[in-house]
Amino acid sequence: MALRLKLLAAVVTLSAGVAVPATALATTQSGHSGDVSATFSFVGTFPNFKHQRLKIVRAGKVLYDQPVTAPALQCGNDCGPGVFRPHASSVTVRDIESDGQPDVILSLFSGGANCCFIDQVFSFDPGTMTYVKTDHDFAYEGATIKRLTSKGPYEFLSANGAFIGEFTDNADSGAPIQIWSFGGHRFTDVTRQYPKLIAADAASWLRLFKHPVSRNNTVGPIAAWAADEELLGQDKLVQSTLASEARKGDLRSPPGSAGVWPSGKRFITALNRFLRSEGYLK
Repeated sequence: MALRLKLLAAVVTLSAGVAVPATALATTQSGHSGDVSATFSFVGTFPNFKHQRLKIVRAGKVLYDQPVTAPALQCGNDCGPGVFRPHASSVTVRDIESDGQPDVILSLFSGGANCCFIDQVFSFDPGTMTYVKTDHDFAYEGATIKRLTSKGPYEFLSANGAFIGEFTDNADSGAPIQIWSFGGHRFTDVTRQYPKLIAADAASWLRLFKHPVSRNNTVGPIAAWAADEELLGQDKLVQSTLASEARKGDLRSPPGSAGVWPSGKRFITALNRFLRSEGYLK
């Protein structure tokens, strides 16, 4: 939920035109760690960015200097800077693999209400003496890179964007916590390794379900709660709670949406099917 609020704020900021002057030749954003520095340059303002390029310098040598593209993902070549505000950068340089080699992370944003945040990780390959790009689509939720324990590795803290719009409108949907690690040129879902964070996320969604903005649209938060609890192995609790709420008539999709999103027992059936498809239920 917090990540989505940040996203909405970013959209407002970008739409308001807080950007580089049209007369500027190019904007650059940069980051560095140790002997590695990265510079992201582009021309234009939201949503019309052009000539996007990333350059990575290691120990004084340029090892990567290429146009920025994401052709395999939703936004194609239309992605722009994921961070576009004064004194901030879309580029992070950090040793997220804990191998002594700083990685470069470039955050991109597709724009629009049904947007996606794309993170590209460039990891050093000593065999070719260049950087290998790995893309991940964090959908509507985006991700924050942080250590989740005092001595742990850096992780990508996000939420499962597949839930957005699945059971109710986008704004009222709930997205359960999702945590990804990066290593060996790939992202791995490690959410189950953080049960305390899952439990805290579940509690927040349950509070929102019990005190909703509208009692006529309640299925979004409890769908996210159910997903979190299934990760914790609490299927009996999930099913009994859903059944109880259905009997009370409290599992409601938006008014007039019966043909699109189900309520009551039909919602439970649809939710369980979806949880199984997303790997929450075996």
